[in-house]
Amino acid sequence: MSSFSVVVLVGNLTRDAQLKYTPSGFPICTFGIAINTRKKSGDQWVDEANFFDVELFGKSAEALNQYLTKGKMVGVEGELRQDRWEQDGQSRSKVKIVANKVNLLGGGSRDGSYQAGSAPQGGSGSRDPFERSAPRNRPAGGESGPPETDDFSDDIPF
Repeated sequence: MSSFSVVVLVGNLTRDAQLKYTPSGFPICTFGIAINTRKKSGDQWVDEANFFDVELFGKSAEALNQYLTKGKMVGVEGELRQDRWEQDGQSRSKVKIVANKVNLLGGGSRDGSYQAGSAPQGGSGSRDPFERSAPRNRPAGGESGPPETDDFSDDIPF
């Protein structure tokens, strides 16, 4: 049986993204993300921050690098990757996130998502599944009609 890892994080960037290129010219964008959580310690709630390093590759790395600035809220979808190396005779390791998708949150364009290996999504690209579409069933010719209601009002079982 094979294993896999999927990670979805929403947090704020801890530093501006850095864009580097491999010797063959392949782009790699690296940035850090902080995830704030609250936990109860005795009678008080305590804020706790967790920090993660993220890597984004390819065309999406080049396209998003300029928008990934310190403090910006982002959503990251990807997988866990563990780097291992030896330093001064000691075995070291670090877990990082390799991003497949990065969403710019908290302002900006309507859909700030950008999937690795695809073209930027324009105004007519994919949309948030929870976003309401333009009103339908409007009377033609400027006629007035009843106030618009959701299309699913007849589906209520009671």
